[in-house]
Amino acid sequence: MPTSDPDCPFCEIVQRDDPDAREVYRDEHVVAFFPTEPAVLGHTMVIPRKHVPDIWSMDEETAGHLARATVRLAGAIREAVHPEGLNVIQSNGEAATQTVFHLHVHLVPRWDGDAMGPIWPEETDYSEEEKDDVLMRVRTACRSMKP
Repeated sequence: MPTSDPDCPFCEIVQRDDPDAREVYRDEHVVAFFPTEPAVLGHTMVIPRKHVPDIWSMDEETAGHLARATVRLAGAIREAVHPEGLNVIQSNGEAATQTVFHLHVHLVPRWDGDAMGPIWPEETDYSEEEKDDVLMRVRTACRSMKP
């Protein structure tokens, strides 16, 4: 997989080719910046420097670097803006609302009554049989994973 994509806006940020990027953190593995249209003030995005389209394309080493940076940046956001809560959002594929196909993690500080609103449905109506079927399929898939 290439380390960058010339058509990717997040690769532009990694390459420092986007003068409008509000970068807050950079190390040898990740870059963190404010999105152009933040959901709330303090909303920060964390991306691997290597171009990775989605979670299914990411190797475990990159995942480890991304996870460590995400935890550190969550702490920095907490210290800087004193939120009442924090959403950590990572979407994959158009159906999950991914619009830029360079893996990214949203760190969204939350306050009661903020502009984000709820992110989960009030309730669902899946049958016990449907839930058990998916449980068995995921368990089976987990057994075939490499340790």
